[in-house]
Amino acid sequence: MSTTPSVSGLLVVIPARDEEALIGECLAAVHAAVDVVRVSRPDIAVAVVVVADRCLDGTAEVAYAAGAHVVPTEAGCVGTARRLGVDAGMALLPAPPAHQTWIASTDADTRVPIGWLDQQVALATRGVRLVIGRAVPDRVDLDATTWTRWRRRHTSKEVGAHVHGANLGFRLDDYRAAGGWSRLHEHEDRHLVDSLLAAGVPAAAGLDVVTSGRLEGRVPGGFSGYLRTIAARRPPGVLDAG
Repeated sequence: MSTTPSVSGLLVVIPARDEEALIGECLAAVHAAVDVVRVSRPDIAVAVVVVADRCLDGTAEVAYAAGAHVVPTEAGCVGTARRLGVDAGMALLPAPPAHQTWIASTDADTRVPIGWLDQQVALATRGVRLVIGRAVPDRVDLDATTWTRWRRRHTSKEVGAHVHGANLGFRLDDYRAAGGWSRLHEHEDRHLVDSLLAAGVPAAAGLDVVTSGRLEGRVPGGFSGYLRTIAARRPPGVLDAG
């Protein structure tokens, strides 16, 4: 389009599986970020959706009590859960045009900064259509060696160097053109971002979020799998590759 459209609809989607212990803090941070947008841009309609995927604990109840719209599913697949969240969220917003609808993605074990959404919306109004932010592991969850190794591997300032479903934002029309979230059990975030970048969607860096530094996650790989890899002990005399 020849002009940069304003954002009139904002959707936050959070997949969750057995995150009863962490999703309360996640949603408190998300709602604080939503409040900033509602003050600075009161014309924007906002919805927050949690997709409770095969949860056996009280995740859904905690999310509902925190004011989120909860979508239960037995998909057992994070890519499918994210996709369901977008579909459900569209029904909650007052039908804004796709090019004026912004989708923000995070995870249930993640805390976003208070300016997270406000920054994404500000970038969108300047023509950015994809925001890619880092996920920083919670320092309290890691030993000193693992924390140092992680920091050495994450010094790049290049947009897209580090992609996490816990910290993305994009326009709905571009999302649909890229085929949406792929129904993958992991790396669905990289798959979507690669598709958007290949299509020439203008991208910018977002604010950092803090994600659980646990070494055992909900999928074999993902963020926890990566942390587990760099936390693994090296034989004596073997230097760390970072």
